[in-house]
Amino acid sequence: MKRKDLTRYLDEFLGLDKFPHDPSNNGLQLEGNEEVNKIVGGVDACLALAEKAAEKKADFIFVHHGMSWGDEPRRFTGVAGREMAFLFRNNISLYGCHLPLDAHPECGNNIILARMAELKDIRFTMRYHGTDIGVTGELPETVSAEKLWKIMGGMLNSRGILHGDPDKKVRRVTMVSGGGGMEALRDAGLQNSQMLITGEMTHTMYHPALEANIAVAAYGHYATETIGVRSVLAHLREKFGIETEFIDLPTGY
Repeated sequence: MKRKDLTRYLDEFLGLDKFPHDPSNNGLQLEGNEEVNKIVGGVDACLALAEKAAEKKADFIFVHHGMSWGDEPRRFTGVAGREMAFLFRNNISLYGCHLPLDAHPECGNNIILARMAELKDIRFTMRYHGTDIGVTGELPETVSAEKLWKIMGGMLNSRGILHGDPDKKVRRVTMVSGGGGMEALRDAGLQNSQMLITGEMTHTMYHPALEANIAVAAYGHYATETIGVRSVLAHLREKFGIETEFIDLPTGY
């Protein structure tokens, strides 16, 4: 399909216009081939992903973390220059989608986490840059924090860490993928959740989580943000019949 038609569809489907305060420069960040015959996806824009895309003869890369943030890069040198030069030489487009992919009601990282846990009465919470990007809901039944941690870890292929009482009874859960940090923990408290499912457990969260009596399961920033990209690729493959492939480049974080 035409690059312009694909990017127009993604812009509308992902609702980029609903995130005017997101500094992530969502959308097409680097323009390559006019015709798109194959799309690859990954979590992070990087030279390794670009090289894999070229190996697989892809024309278009879709990522959660793009290479353009706010006013950066201002100079096309060093790491940014090498990545851009490689993409331009191989005529590969790069499309980034950050907060809109966290918050998307169908393909978003957090709604997929909620579906994995079979949450009911789901609503979007945790306002960030003007939009609610996390989700909160109720489990079908009360379980221990340890049991939910293990179930979610199996589905995310990540053991992660569990902070708090493993025997704590959990029914209400907040999901915030990636690095929600203290803002995610505060939101879990505001929602009266007994547990927070997230990507990163930071030093500053340690004591507040204990004092708020909120269990935290953190599976790694990367592991919690592969699912949205995979979902978008599956959507595009089904809707347009175009070839897509997810490139797994785990960071260990």
